[in-house]
Amino acid sequence: MVGRSSDPNIGKVEVPWAAAPEGTRWNDSIRVKGIFLGRTDIEVDVLNDNDGIIAREKLMVTVTRPERVIDTLFTVSVATLVSILYINFGCAMDWSVCRETLSRPIGPLIGGVCQFLLMPLLAFGIGRVLFPDNPEMQIGIFFTGISPSGGASNIWTVLLEGNLNLSIAMTSLSTLASFATMPFWIFTLGKYIFDSGNLVVPYKRIAYIAVGLVLPLGVGYFIQKKFPRLSSVMVRIMKPFSVVLILFIVTFAIFTNLYLFELFSFQIVLSGMGLPWLGFICGWLAMMICRQPRADVRAIAIETGIQNTGIAIFLLRFSLKQPAADLTTVIPVACSMMTPLPLGILWLIKLVVNRRKKKYVPSMEKLQSDVPLATTPSVISD
Repeated sequence: MVGRSSDPNIGKVEVPWAAAPEGTRWNDSIRVKGIFLGRTDIEVDVLNDNDGIIAREKLMVTVTRPERVIDTLFTVSVATLVSILYINFGCAMDWSVCRETLSRPIGPLIGGVCQFLLMPLLAFGIGRVLFPDNPEMQIGIFFTGISPSGGASNIWTVLLEGNLNLSIAMTSLSTLASFATMPFWIFTLGKYIFDSGNLVVPYKRIAYIAVGLVLPLGVGYFIQKKFPRLSSVMVRIMKPFSVVLILFIVTFAIFTNLYLFELFSFQIVLSGMGLPWLGFICGWLAMMICRQPRADVRAIAIETGIQNTGIAIFLLRFSLKQPAADLTTVIPVACSMMTPLPLGILWLIKLVVNRRKKKYVPSMEKLQSDVPLATTPSVISD
């Protein structure tokens, strides 16, 4: 009897050697050793004396890790923090700013097309190209691509001198629209990915998540109307809290799942760069083609490229079963690590340019003050 695994990196099979007379019944056990998370096919062949195959059995084996206390803490903390974030979103909903922004609808319209149409299609395409035989990774990048824009986009918009009102309005509208767009994409293109990997689309879990996020948003809006002082306090902490939330989720995800670094292949890094960076470029190009103001161009480009990876991790952890929930987390983690790189470089360049301008202006003023004024020669007449 001979056994083998289709992926020895996931699991190995140990088959006991045994000989039995022909025509007799033989019972024994094989041992499968899990090496890493994932799925692998185990094949066992029964051979005759001439090494000819008499019988062959095939079995799919799933390797998961044992549930730990820290995993439960991570799941509960993510759910709690995301709920608080959506309460803050409800408190910060400034409909006057949204109405003012929508009164000039070209920018929001371009941003909406980039966010809700272009980014999901980009994520789907990147997943199919980089991970053609890995549906779990395709799901990871697809869930990241359909997530709404992140709260950090408002901070980067300020740092890069973009239109903050447009950024805030787009973040708010993106959050609201995601309740419809995320299920739409999951049940259309997402279903294609699930079917290709023989995975079950978690309809009920996704519906529960959508309802679970609407409730804290409604609570926040209720606080805004009934308790304006409390609402103003929560609005002030929303931006730093959004950044802390993303950093906490990503850091905690890495700490509790250090095995994620073993998954960091060239394709993972490329997908982590490709999705947000292509989003920046596409948002910028779309706004430039439509000849929008520079501040609006920056705001929409940033809003398009920055995804709320905390929401993506939340969706993956709560909607998928193991080991898919663990394996897919690596994609939003990679995106969250790669997203700030071009923005940080642009911010540093802007700082250097601004400092040079400040040094240049006083030197020019000093140079002009040192040059004597031209005098008109007088003409002496007889």
